[in-house]
Amino acid sequence: MLPVEHDDPINAKILAVSEDKIAGFVREPFEEIARRSGVDLDVVMAQIAAMLRAGTIRRVRQTLLATNLADGALVAWKVPEEKIDRAFDWMFQRDPFSGHVVIRSTDTVSAGSEYKLWTTLKVPRGFSLQKHCELLTQKVGAEKFRIMPAKGIFTLGVGHVRRKSIEPGEKADEPAKMIRVEVVDLGEHEWNVLLALKREFVPEEIRPNPWASRAKEAGVSLDEFYRVAENLSARKIIGRFSTFLEHVKPSQTGVRVTRFNALFHWAVPAGREIETGGEVGRHHILTHCYWREAGPEFKNVNIMAVAHGTDKQRLLDHKAAIDRHLESCRIPVSYTNVFWGGRSEIKPSEISPKIYREWLSDSQAA
Repeated sequence: MLPVEHDDPINAKILAVSEDKIAGFVREPFEEIARRSGVDLDVVMAQIAAMLRAGTIRRVRQTLLATNLADGALVAWKVPEEKIDRAFDWMFQRDPFSGHVVIRSTDTVSAGSEYKLWTTLKVPRGFSLQKHCELLTQKVGAEKFRIMPAKGIFTLGVGHVRRKSIEPGEKADEPAKMIRVEVVDLGEHEWNVLLALKREFVPEEIRPNPWASRAKEAGVSLDEFYRVAENLSARKIIGRFSTFLEHVKPSQTGVRVTRFNALFHWAVPAGREIETGGEVGRHHILTHCYWREAGPEFKNVNIMAVAHGTDKQRLLDHKAAIDRHLESCRIPVSYTNVFWGGRSEIKPSEISPKIYREWLSDSQAA
């Protein structure tokens, strides 16, 4: 029996690289993980496959910068208490375009705290986020929703194992650079390759030359598959090759990767969002950092970031360190808050226009 917990010493070395360090498209991703982790290739492949089978790793896949392929947003939902669990289940199980589905709470009644259900949502280009949310409102009985598209991305990477030892205030030498959200058009040939590329790996696919079968699936030669994938990567459509840990639920033996999921909010003056996002996003503890406009119901919050950890106070210490840094940069914060994650499910948002049309037809007919 191979060790399958994330804190096994060999697994920890592998995961410190494989979670979020393999950027872009790589022809031999498992070889790259082996090279950068210092673990033998055969061991890397065997351990990743074992962790995937055990559920320690919930998925292995090539990620996409889907914000560049589909219109996306963070959506906060106000749902009557008696309907919230049903709404959660419906969005997770029956809406392939809702990705993260999380019930959030605040420590005190505060701006926006009545919005307890939060989802990430993407709809393919040519379709409407607003209309999709209106349809979901009817399906789940929501009272209202707030759509918050990302205007800029400062941090996007998981790395839970690597972040366990980070001290409050640890940050990069330079501010984070903002990635602008700009949706691009793809042709049918590119979509065929992309859909094969992004499909999750099963344990049997964790082997050398993993893209050969995907090229066959897309109906192209391996060289053509590489050409299209590398072009998509150069165009910032490809994200990273990643092994995603199951960080919400305990493992088979009760070991947890994280216990707390904090969504940090800051409201800063208009015109200083890029500067603030850069200063917030440089802090190593954060897995996500965005410029989003939350509106008056959330006291005009415009910078949001996510951090995970096993200790609630430790996460608050990290936030306090970020707050002190913003103060040292003379960036005024008119309002700040923390929304804590509770019940949570995560799946990749579907982005295929074809699948969206089929789903929309089925949903409207139901």
